[in-house]
Amino acid sequence: MRKKMGNGFPKMGNSLPLSDADRAEPSYESIIAAAVRQELGGSHQAIKTLMRRTGASARTAKNWLSGSAGPSGAHLVELMRSSDPVFEAVPKMTGREQFARGGKLVEANELLKRALTLLEG
Repeated sequence: MRKKMGNGFPKMGNSLPLSDADRAEPSYESIIAAAVRQELGGSHQAIKTLMRRTGASARTAKNWLSGSAGPSGAHLVELMRSSDPVFEAVPKMTGREQFARGGKLVEANELLKRALTLLEG
């Protein structure tokens, strides 16, 4: 009988471990996780809030908070709609920081208009 030869890679896991030198910039998953934790923290309540805002499952929300997975498609849109830190993180990842600041400028403009109305009245 012929002996079966393997490829020498471990059977568990789905990716090879990479050294820190191979990862020059933070991953999408870690950036989104940091933005979500900045707003919600890392508690069980944060998981429930993510579930409520996006309709994702508890396991999915836990993966987003840990940075092992990131939201895609409709979940990302819902997160951007409900979370300023996530909304600001997405354009920064693409190198378009001016769009991230746009929301703050609109908000500041509205506050200035209200202040002007109060001063005139």
